[in-house]
Amino acid sequence: MVGFNNIIGHEEIIRHLKNAIKTGKVSHSYIFTGRPGSGKKLLATTYAMTLQCEKGGTEPCQKCDSCKKAIGKNHPDIIMVNHEKPGTISIDEIREQVIYDVAVKPYCSQHKIYIIPDAQMMTVQAQNALLKTIEEPPEYAVIMLLTSNVDGLLPTIQSRCVRLDLKVVDDSLVKQYLMERLHVPDYQAEIDASFAQGSIGIAKEAATSEEFSNITQNALKILKNADSMEVYELADEIKLLSAEKQNIGDYLDIFQFWFRDVLMFKATREIDNLVFKQEINYIKEQASQRSYENLEKILEALEKTKVRLRANVNFELALELLFLTIRER
Repeated sequence: MVGFNNIIGHEEIIRHLKNAIKTGKVSHSYIFTGRPGSGKKLLATTYAMTLQCEKGGTEPCQKCDSCKKAIGKNHPDIIMVNHEKPGTISIDEIREQVIYDVAVKPYCSQHKIYIIPDAQMMTVQAQNALLKTIEEPPEYAVIMLLTSNVDGLLPTIQSRCVRLDLKVVDDSLVKQYLMERLHVPDYQAEIDASFAQGSIGIAKEAATSEEFSNITQNALKILKNADSMEVYELADEIKLLSAEKQNIGDYLDIFQFWFRDVLMFKATREIDNLVFKQEINYIKEQASQRSYENLEKILEALEKTKVRLRANVNFELALELLFLTIRER
């Protein structure tokens, strides 16, 4: 199902967009900004579909010819701007897909809508070229810039667009979404929602990815046995993780959730707010064996490891230091 009513969270933004439709005060240019997976594209495409809907309401009817074309991603007056090179949108791409095209009137709708994902990738020249269209658009044009880094856009562009900041969605809503819509079991939804940190897109990816499920199981195996592992066994685990370098960020996040759970249980003796509720016996055991100081030290070491790996410190060495801290008492 498509439509604003099916979007989780972002109530304020949805209210703003519906109000713009109702009052006829649709802006010519918008910036949707939020972290990856926060729902920028979903909001923009839903807004575009609603603006073009033949029924003229604040929800797309999904039945008219225009809505059907939008759902099928072949609406001639909703243009999704794409780019050839990874990491950059060139001036030629903006000229061809937006600037020259916008001079042609809409084919079958009231508006002609351009959606530019990853707008921060536009070169300075591309942004300057687009600026003229944003400053003097034809009355039918609506341009939507989607970005996870608003500072990558020129101040002149930022100042001429309506800016909509997507906030993170509450974990409980993300969990509910995963359980109700994707039928993810309770404990897995808890892990996926915590991992996603308020991003429905990331939660959905985690919930439907076999790879992420394997990473979680692997990480838990290490965490549950780290205390009793011999040094050579830890060395083996480090070797295995080295083979999965591209996933190390996910592993470190899961390690963090685990030790936060241990710390939280030690402090409150409550199970309700834990991510890994189903592992409560192991969490209880580690909470009784570790001091507050030790747990704080591990959480600090996890942050340090992330920084080290970003700075390209030797991978095995960074993990070795981390595992030594985890084994300390």
